[in-house]
Amino acid sequence: MFTVGLTGGIGSGKSTIADLFAELGVPVVDTDVIARQLTAPGGAALDAIRAAFGESVIQADGALDRAALRRRVFADTAERRRLEAILHPRIRQAVDRALATLNTPYALIVIPLLVETGGYRDLLHRVLVVDCPEDLQVTRVMARSGLARDEVEAILAAQSGRAERLAAADDVIVNTTPVEALRTEVAALHQRYLACAAAPSP
Repeated sequence: MFTVGLTGGIGSGKSTIADLFAELGVPVVDTDVIARQLTAPGGAALDAIRAAFGESVIQADGALDRAALRRRVFADTAERRRLEAILHPRIRQAVDRALATLNTPYALIVIPLLVETGGYRDLLHRVLVVDCPEDLQVTRVMARSGLARDEVEAILAAQSGRAERLAAADDVIVNTTPVEALRTEVAALHQRYLACAAAPSP
């Protein structure tokens, strides 16, 4: 199956773009959604996270304390690597299982940390980057999450920079325009990806 990896920094608008592709009938496999399922109460990664990080990142009801874990992993690179080692292999297995169930010309895989991990390059035919100015990213994330500016900037600092992401892109959508303009861009890319999917493999 032809696959397109969708990535972008936090607050760039990946979900908006993914939703526009979904409106066109494109199946969307979102690694963030998979990660939340893995770390939900009873999720397949929760016991490993508890073993690695202790009870301080588990709430009284057995759910993951995402805020506590986020503070730890963004303050310490080694802790972040430890969490990634737990989650990333499990997420990749879930992505592979999801793709195996599909029978469509192509699928969109949302991978926020595509450039940082490099873990999906073998799976992807094209990379679509959602881009916007960093100040806009910060403003959007503060508005939706209630995080302080320094917390958002710490997350941005842990991610690849815009230049690095854009260097990895086959296609780019600059998400600074109204949704109708974005819808037009997505429709054009959709046609391009359908053509790519229909082309015989070299």
